[in-house]
Parts: sequence; C-alpha cells; structure tokens
Amino acid sequence: MGTSTSELKEGPGLCSSTDSFYFEMFRVPTLPRCIMHRGDPGQPVAPRFIVGVVPTERGIEVPALEGCLMMRFLRGASLVILVLAVALVFTFSVSFSHSAKASTLVGPKTFYLALGDSLGLGFQPNGDNDNGYADDFFANLQSHGTKALVNLSCSGETTITMINGGCIDAIQNKVFYTGPQLRAAVNFLHQHAGQVSPVTLDVGADDFLLHNDVNTSNAPNCTLSSSFSSDLATMDANLSQVILPQLTAALTVNGQRTGDLIIPNYYDPEQNLCPNLVSVSQEVDQHIANDASAFNVTMVDIFTAFGGPATPNPNINTLTWMSSNFPLALAIHPRSIGYQLMATTIEQTVGY
Repeated sequence: MGTSTSELKEGPGLCSSTDSFYFEMFRVPTLPRCIMHRGDPGQPVAPRFIVGVVPTERGIEVPALEGCLMMRFLRGASLVILVLAVALVFTFSVSFSHSAKASTLVGPKTFYLALGDSLGLGFQPNGDNDNGYADDFFANLQSHGTKALVNLSCSGETTITMINGGCIDAIQNKVFYTGPQLRAAVNFLHQHAGQVSPVTLDVGADDFLLHNDVNTSNAPNCTLSSSFSSDLATMDANLSQVILPQLTAALTVNGQRTGDLIIPNYYDPEQNLCPNLVSVSQEVDQHIANDASAFNVTMVDIFTAFGGPATPNPNINTLTWMSSNFPLALAIHPRSIGYQLMATTIEQTVGY
C-alpha cells in the first residue's frame, strides 16, 4: 500500500526511532520517505509512535524529511532535561463511584491515538518510556485488529500548551511534530478519517503547576495557592470549549462518531504525604469528568484501581516511584506495573 505525495505533505509530524529500529531512506517525487522495521529487513512490524503511518508489506512508510535522523539525536539528548519535568504531575486525582462508559462505543480500528501529558507518554524516571499504559493497551488492541499506535503525548503538557504549543518537555516526544499537540491530533484524525479508534486523553493536572497551586516539594508543606480557582476555571474552559469539541468533531464523519474517546482519571501519588489535599484532587478530576460529560466520553477510574482515597495507601509505593530516591516531580509517575494496571483498567472499562 502507498499514499499520495500530497497526503504526506499534510502530515503534522515526521517519524521517531528507538535503538531497535533502523531506517532505509529513499526518494519519491519531491518528498523523501523512510521505511521502519523492527529486526531483519522484510519482517513486518506492528508500528507505534508514528504520524502519517501507512502499513506496507515490508514495514511502514512515514513522511521522513530530516526527522528520522533528528529523532535519534533528540532521544539521546532527552535525559538532559529530565529535571524540567515538573509537568509530570499526577498530583491530582478523583474517586468515582463507578467508571462512566460512553453510551455507544465504536470499538477498535486501524489506528490507536494516544494524547496527553507524561502519563500518555509513559514516562518513568529510570529512563524507560516504552512501557506506559498506551503501550500495554495497544498490545491488547492488536488482538482486535489495530495496526498502529500513534503517540503524540508530551511530558509536561497543559491544556494551555496543548492548544497553543510550547510543551515544556517536547524533546522527549515519541513522535516529532511542529506546533500544538491538539493541531497534530486533529490533522491526523482528518487524514485518517474513520480509521482511528480509540483515542485516549489525559491532560489537565499539569495546569496546576503553573502557579505551584499545590505546594509539594521534596519536603511538602501541603498548601493550596490562591491561584487554584482561576487555574481550575482555565482548565475547564480549555477542555470544554476547545480540546474536547475539536477532538470529537474530528472523530465525526458524515454526522456519525467514528471513534471512541477515553479519558483515564488521575490517581493521587501524594495522598500519603498530603492527605489533607485528597479533596482538592477529587475536585480537579471531578471537573475533568464534568467537562467530558457533554461529549460522549468514556471516563476510566484509575483512582480507585490504585487504591482509592484512604490513607495511608500502600499501593502508591508499589505502583509508583514514590518510595525511590528520585526527586518528587519524577517519583510521582507509575512504575511499569502501575502502567499495566492502568491499561487493564481501561480494557475492563471499555470492554473491547
């Protein structure tokens, strides 16, 4: 299978690599491409982390330009800025009595699109970013015919930067694209209309780091800033008036929803350190659920899966890096076992 040169030109991003991938470069009229394989030439690969992916008998074709070579450099340089990942923020979570399932689910299709912040990226402070919930969920989706995971998530993404660009840690992205993540996502959905389902989205928690709304350093004093209410209102407006309307519109073809939009809620990694702020965490994620309620979105209750609101919660040390020596802004992230639990909870909720 191939694709037209014009279609390739419209793609919002290029291609990415890991050490186990290699690239064959060749030219077609006016535009270079690359073919990506895992292992030996001629072995098809279940592709991930690609914008503009087109399956072929040999592997997958994606727009190349200079991006294929660029991503090797970017991935190698990414550790330099881990300390900037203050956006890594599961400081907020909410307890739901049950997961809210969309009234009608479309089911898996050719492409799975993962969007959001460090959770969607699969960040871990030990450098393993390839065992996130999106990766584990994709492994399940392959048994239902899904061929590719396209992960546009950016560690540190807020609802503001998702709309306007400027994600703080874009150097770690698994896909290279220019401009805002939302625009790249909408472009991909338009280019592959009717072929994308599901779409997962986690964004909003990082909004509250802008003014250090929840003051928790390595020695947290567990206080709430005066900016919390205004930041909460900004998050609500960005989700309900821009992000969710654009995503659902791009998932709608000829008046019919063609893909499922799934939002996992946030667990609270700091509930043992700041039990007085669990109610604040619940308020934030309840707002996210309320924002999503008008858009036929499936909410997934990760908070309860990680142990719920009770403190102390021993699951936090098992499922996250909170018991490690990593700085708090990094330690709040799940370990591989935590991401696996997130994927399992998503699978059980949607019932694919």
